Amino acid sequence: MMRLVPLILILLISCSTLKKYPLKSDRWENDIKVLESKDEDERCIDDCILFVGSSSIRLWKEIKSDMSPYKVVKRGYGGAHFYDLIHYTKRLVRNHNPKAIAVFVANDITGKNNNSWYGDLKPKEVLKLFKFFTKEIRSLHGDIPIFAIETTPTISRWSAWNKISNANDLIKDYTLRKENLNYITTRFDFFDSKGYPEEKYFINDKLHLNKSGYELWSKIIKNNFKEKL
Repeated sequence: MMRLVPLILILLISCSTLKKYPLKSDRWENDIKVLESKDEDERCIDDCILFVGSSSIRLWKEIKSDMSPYKVVKRGYGGAHFYDLIHYTKRLVRNHNPKAIAVFVANDITGKNNNSWYGDLKPKEVLKLFKFFTKEIRSLHGDIPIFAIETTPTISRWSAWNKISNANDLIKDYTLRKENLNYITTRFDFFDSKGYPEEKYFINDKLHLNKSGYELWSKIIKNNFKEKL
């Protein structure tokens, strides 16, 4: 009976998280179906690293060359939040058998509350959702290495940076206490000498990375892979 207690607790926590953050729209359903259909011809297996997350992953056109010599497959969609990603995680990763999984999601805190179903989440809420995301991965892929890429400081969302960086720090602290859960710090490389985001790394929306931004991003990510994989 005692052995059942941890399992029951996990099930209760999982159900409560999904119940607290239900999908309020099928906005991303078609995007997820498209990504699932791609699995028929492109799967991440063996020494491949699977990238999941929001638009910065989806828009990374040169990811294969930028991440070389690492083999990678990307499964990013729209403006993903952790509160909707938790409902799609298994669908995005179940057809793959990767060496590791990297995740980047940067929309749960934006400073613009009217742009999301739940408004800006609190940093502790983002951490809670990240924990649930990793549990969903573990349920399918066991103790696979997971890399959390921190939210980049951007000019567009600078007004919310204090809360964003707080969420970053909470996730980083959590990963330090867990086996095969890694954190990739990027913020300092994107700051200028005054501690403000370097405009030269972003496209006109001052939110998404340009070619130079992706080149810098990939360099940081690859250095972490080299050290920990």
